[in-house]
Amino acid sequence: MSKPIYLNAFDMNCVVHQTPGLWKFPGDQAEQYKTLNYWVNLAKLLEKGKFDGLFLADVLGIYDVYEQSNVGALKQAAQLPVNDPTVLISAMAYATKHLGFGVTVSTTYEKPYAFARKFSTLDHLTDGRIAWNIVTSYLESGSINLGVGEHFNHDTRYAIADEFLEVCYKLWEGSWEDSAVVKDKEKGIFTNPERVHPISHKGKWFSVPGVHLSEPSPQRTPILFQAGSSAQGREFAAKHAECIFTSFPTKKVAADYVKKMHAQIVQAGRNPKDVLIFNLFTPIVGRTEEEAKQKFAEYKQYTNYEGAATLFSGWTGIDVSKYEPHQPIQFIETNSVRSALEKFTISDPDKQWTVEEVVNFVSIGGMGPITVGNPEQIADFMESWIDETGMDGFNMAYVTTPGTFADFIEYVIPVLQERGLYKKDYAEGTYREKLFNKSRLLPKEHTGAYYRNLNRKEILK
Repeated sequence: MSKPIYLNAFDMNCVVHQTPGLWKFPGDQAEQYKTLNYWVNLAKLLEKGKFDGLFLADVLGIYDVYEQSNVGALKQAAQLPVNDPTVLISAMAYATKHLGFGVTVSTTYEKPYAFARKFSTLDHLTDGRIAWNIVTSYLESGSINLGVGEHFNHDTRYAIADEFLEVCYKLWEGSWEDSAVVKDKEKGIFTNPERVHPISHKGKWFSVPGVHLSEPSPQRTPILFQAGSSAQGREFAAKHAECIFTSFPTKKVAADYVKKMHAQIVQAGRNPKDVLIFNLFTPIVGRTEEEAKQKFAEYKQYTNYEGAATLFSGWTGIDVSKYEPHQPIQFIETNSVRSALEKFTISDPDKQWTVEEVVNFVSIGGMGPITVGNPEQIADFMESWIDETGMDGFNMAYVTTPGTFADFIEYVIPVLQERGLYKKDYAEGTYREKLFNKSRLLPKEHTGAYYRNLNRKEILK
């Protein structure tokens, strides 16, 4: 019997996330992204479908690589305009009980001291249902507008991220003891000062001497997502990630990645069972196969080449407008999402992708696979991916919103449940407890737990 499937909805606080042009499709509600009603209703829908979480992407920057201009991004709403995802969480958490929330925040542009407080606050307000998707950012426009000078190169960004995590672990895990908050009304003492410790961090990139601003939240450290597939990204994930987000277009390359990733996790001194790997996918489901194919044909009429090329150029750092449509995509070293280009070049030597083929491929759902069919066929696809790749679940992108999610919940979830592949109800507890059926805290083998398990006064010197 196949193992249970984990499932996140993949979205972004903008009009166009992965499928440029489909905001024009009749009934699509993406342009309502500015309203709380849209997000609260989506959260309720996802919880009705027993989704594990809502995974929110984000970028601080504009996709201006294509034609060296922001015109494509503006005209096609290609992740622009885009709003802050963190401010959505409180309202959605208040309207739900079990749904987890994964939020993307960059280590390149944040400061760990303020960031740690923000996510402790979110963990408190969600009763421990928050996750952090750790990214290092890749858009040069973001570094310019945030005033950090010349954009850090790919490898340096990961070095910064590693120290950023060290600071956060010290704040979340080491600064406040479990018994620090005493709430002694007779003595008039809320927190025992002797049980709150300054972290005295002084590193290459950050200097943080003081104590954490927040008392310990339900999970202390949020669930840690990470989406890097480059060599540096995999090394970082093996050390830090509890959930890994990938977007491989074929089972062959996905299976190879999972095998290598598990080996790296073991090498890092961790148990692969403590890390869940999710692949991007986009389902187009109909009550019948014919209906699904008809939907797909209709969707294709709304896709936009300029918008898809704008996104792909931003992801890879390569202006595809400089190449003829029939030219093969070649691997080129860039400071952007290096793994995005590798997926279409090095990773799959059996396929020679042209520029036009790649742009058309990512025009619906981004860089993950698309499956079109009736509920049983969609379930077959998902089951085969889990069985043949070793993946644990999926980050599900949409074509239309909330239509793609609503169709999937109505038609596919019951089939998965009948096959014993998907839960019929949520487990109790925090996000970490729901996913791993273990403690609400980081497992003792995790590098972050080091700052909790040893004497704080010694490790925080």
